[in-house]
Amino acid sequence: MNGEALLHNGQPAFDPVRPLAFDATRPMDLVSVGRLCIDLNANETGCPMEDTMTFTKYVGGSPANIAIGAARLGLKSGFIGKIASDQMGRFIRRYLQVNYVDDSQVVDDHTGAVTGLAFTEIKSPQECSILMYRDNVADLLLTTADISEDYIRQTKALLISGTALAKSPSREAVFLTLELAVKHGVTVFFDLDYRSYTWKSDAETAMYYNLAAEKCDCIIGTREEFDRMEQLFNEAASDDQVTAERWFGHRAKLVVIKHGGSGSIAYTSDGQSHRSGIFRTKVLKTFGAGDSYASAFIYGLMIGETVGEAMKRGSASASIVISRHSCSDAMPTLEELNTFLQENEEIKELV
Repeated sequence: MNGEALLHNGQPAFDPVRPLAFDATRPMDLVSVGRLCIDLNANETGCPMEDTMTFTKYVGGSPANIAIGAARLGLKSGFIGKIASDQMGRFIRRYLQVNYVDDSQVVDDHTGAVTGLAFTEIKSPQECSILMYRDNVADLLLTTADISEDYIRQTKALLISGTALAKSPSREAVFLTLELAVKHGVTVFFDLDYRSYTWKSDAETAMYYNLAAEKCDCIIGTREEFDRMEQLFNEAASDDQVTAERWFGHRAKLVVIKHGGSGSIAYTSDGQSHRSGIFRTKVLKTFGAGDSYASAFIYGLMIGETVGEAMKRGSASASIVISRHSCSDAMPTLEELNTFLQENEEIKELV
């Protein structure tokens, strides 16, 4: 366990600044499950996609980016997922290997499914969009038979994201990983990562998000993502404190609500809150910020930093990635992140 928590009746006392525990005896640090795809980022910026002629290929998908980001910072990172048995799938597997992400639980699909594609449009730093191709994608064909209980019991932390819940059989595979993580005392992070594609209705989205969130120790999302998740039972205006209290009634010990350029607030189950600001940077595009934030935030928590310190690290990583062309390739090394933190000042009290 991180930190010097006092013992009470043989159990670690709750530490509001280090609320999550990680079993140091386990060989894996963080295992992500879900989407592996290809990002094709526009090389011509400042124009609509209709006028864009060339793109650069990167590995993409929120859980993939987070796993890669965590590995770049030095965590022993792994992935559970399914890829197409084609050139794009081989590109993804090779990229994971080169970036020291364990791919032993990444399964090749042999049904003829394809790799999901995300074409990005960068009209301006404030106006970016993504055109998704997600029909018959391999990552949503992950099944319960592809999940290894032994692999999950060997990790300190598991990360899931919302997209993998959108369709069967991936949905059931994710819920099995959650059950096994709870069974073996694995700390679970839920990056909400809402994307409208593949979901059939708002009610379906909210239902499965809620069922998954009930089994998670830390939930991370934007205010808008939490609103979407809460729409079935909360008709009141958005309220961060109400949101946090709801999840503390289940397993959550830490709820992080992001407010874009205004920073973020993390709530702990003892009623305390922690605020982080932003770092000014020359923004190229907006996508990738959430993934880089999550990877560095989780890294900070896992090395024993306080919630506030980990949030600052996450904000710095987000600022680095939005100044670069890619998401996965842009994830900073530990040296880059520490240098950025030393040379730049966090702007707080914005939320």
